[in-house]
Amino acid sequence: MRRRELLLAAGAAAVGLSTFPLRYVAAAVKKKQKVLYFTRSAGFVHSVVDRHGQPLAYSEKILIRLGAKHGIDVTCSQDGAIFDGDLDQFDAFAFYTSGDLTSRGDQPQPGRPMSAEGKKQFLAAVAAGKGFVGIHAATDTFRAPGEAVDPYTAMIGAEFLTHQSQQTAMMKVAAPKFPGIAKLGDGFAMEEEWYTFRKFAPDLHVLLVQETGAMHDAPYQRPPYPATWARMEQKGRVFYTSMGHREDVWLNPKFQQVLIGGLHWALRNADADVTPNIAQVTPGANQLPK
Repeated sequence: MRRRELLLAAGAAAVGLSTFPLRYVAAAVKKKQKVLYFTRSAGFVHSVVDRHGQPLAYSEKILIRLGAKHGIDVTCSQDGAIFDGDLDQFDAFAFYTSGDLTSRGDQPQPGRPMSAEGKKQFLAAVAAGKGFVGIHAATDTFRAPGEAVDPYTAMIGAEFLTHQSQQTAMMKVAAPKFPGIAKLGDGFAMEEEWYTFRKFAPDLHVLLVQETGAMHDAPYQRPPYPATWARMEQKGRVFYTSMGHREDVWLNPKFQQVLIGGLHWALRNADADVTPNIAQVTPGANQLPK
């Protein structure tokens, strides 16, 4: 059996055995909620969203099973035309995307790019109250030149800047009362492809902080900065985590706990105080490496 197949088999077992607060499950079963997991890549295609000619990608299979565990129906698509249709059928959107989704990009995928009108309709749906969950490369989407901020970036809360070699780094807990964060203690170490960011929204409620003191490579020689956060986009709840590059991260109970907690919050199955705290917990967030 190949490594990817072994990881997926283990992932199914991990999802089945994972335990989450019962209030999440109880809230979810009251209504069969529907989440669109959108994994179109107009830039770099990450292995966990590459379908390799199969019906579903690695992360899509795991998120479907994790959602089913919590009474959430996950629909997967890489076709941007879906945003020209009925978005009222979805309670929330989860994005693992890259590049300008209104273009075909360097590695064309089946289906059509998102239309300009579809992008507007999607952003309007979030502002009107739909939930949004961004995973890893979701911040490497609709990047704008210079200091310009694309409306999508304004919604998600920051823009991907760069990354360097995969390494083990510390995540420091900044909001222990947020769903999915409570059982993480003060923080945890994880090997991952860690992103750095710029253009942070000033109203972020930071959940996990990227500790940079022990990290190597030049892009990380900067003060600690937000790595997982939540914010309000008018009536919509927005959650983002930089984790999710590696297949083994998708199997990690801590990652699954953070992700499902964020998803339940975005779906309004759980509440939390998301008063902006970026200035208090990461005061040097916008200080980039020289």
